[in-house]
Amino acid sequence: MGNRLSKIVTRTGDDGSTGLGDGQRIGKDSERVELLGALDELNSSLGLLGAALVAGDELLEPLAAIQQDLFDLGGELCIPPDSAAPPRVGSSHIASLEQLLEQYLKDQTPLANFVLPGGSEAVARCHLARAVCRRVERRLVALHRIEPAPPSALHYLNRLGDLLFVMARRLGARRGEREVLWRERRR
Repeated sequence: MGNRLSKIVTRTGDDGSTGLGDGQRIGKDSERVELLGALDELNSSLGLLGAALVAGDELLEPLAAIQQDLFDLGGELCIPPDSAAPPRVGSSHIASLEQLLEQYLKDQTPLANFVLPGGSEAVARCHLARAVCRRVERRLVALHRIEPAPPSALHYLNRLGDLLFVMARRLGARRGEREVLWRERRR
């Protein structure tokens, strides 16, 4: 593979457009580009979470794999849909997330109320990544209203949002942090 990023400054986006993977130019405010931007934010949030963990932490390896998946998903979504092409992020990726969910949920106490985001820096970063993941999911649904989007992508993002919530709880529990639960205020 050649040097794919040989020129960073191209000036081709100065008019408010950007290039898709198939060479087509579209507006930077299009649903597809909004989705790709949110996906990039999610991947960056996971990188930030990983930076807050200590070397050897059990979550580092799954986070690295998820970041790879998200980059692959971005590659899939940066071109208009092609029903003949197999998904880059498919059932085996979803199954991996579900296995992690099962593994991490085994030791968690059931919740009787909502958990407020926060805690240590790593836990708060995990909650932030979860919130960004839910935004990516909403952007994918918005794109799907205009043109078909891969169903496996929506399934993957939905499971990932769940997993990030469970990871935040696991991180906090391992560190002995008390979860801050939402309390309904009577007025």
